[in-house]
Amino acid sequence: MSVNTASADAMNETALLTGATNPGTGGDESPGTPWHVLWTRSHYEQLVYDQLIAKALHPFLPTIEVWSRRRGLRHRIRIPMFPGYLFLHDALDKHSDVEVRKARGLVSILGEPWDQRAVVPKEEVEAIRRVVSARLPALVHPYLKEGQRVRILRGPMADVEGILLRTKPNKGLLVLSVELLRRSVAVEIDCTLAVPA
Repeated sequence: MSVNTASADAMNETALLTGATNPGTGGDESPGTPWHVLWTRSHYEQLVYDQLIAKALHPFLPTIEVWSRRRGLRHRIRIPMFPGYLFLHDALDKHSDVEVRKARGLVSILGEPWDQRAVVPKEEVEAIRRVVSARLPALVHPYLKEGQRVRILRGPMADVEGILLRTKPNKGLLVLSVELLRRSVAVEIDCTLAVPA
């Protein structure tokens, strides 16, 4: 991982943990501001993110920590939670839509035409942001449409809703989904904290 990628990840995580609203953390907190999804070329998520930050826009690139083997040694690295995608928390008019599409490595903004861009429900993005800020161990999980929907009662994930998969009597995976991407991420939880949603 490059120094720039590591420092951007550290800055992103620090801002999320402190509740900062600077660019890059999904910080445009105006009520009603939509969340859009940007589709990037493979391994260009960080480059697109950095370009949008430079344009004073509000991208959000959630990452997870995974094991990697390089030169025979295992170590932890951060990778995008949703490879090939990142979120943008800005209202897009014609001018800003064009500016976003100028980013090198961007394939498209989901939704056509420019004035009808697809929008992700804020609750889905907020659930992902809570996982990142709580620094809970998470892993990429196949997208699920069916299953028992639950709400977490307390702890760092309080009031977050997702689909529960049991792994042990008191442990399970809470699967959080982004419908528009048809992607999910799973985080380990204590099943005693979950109630039907």
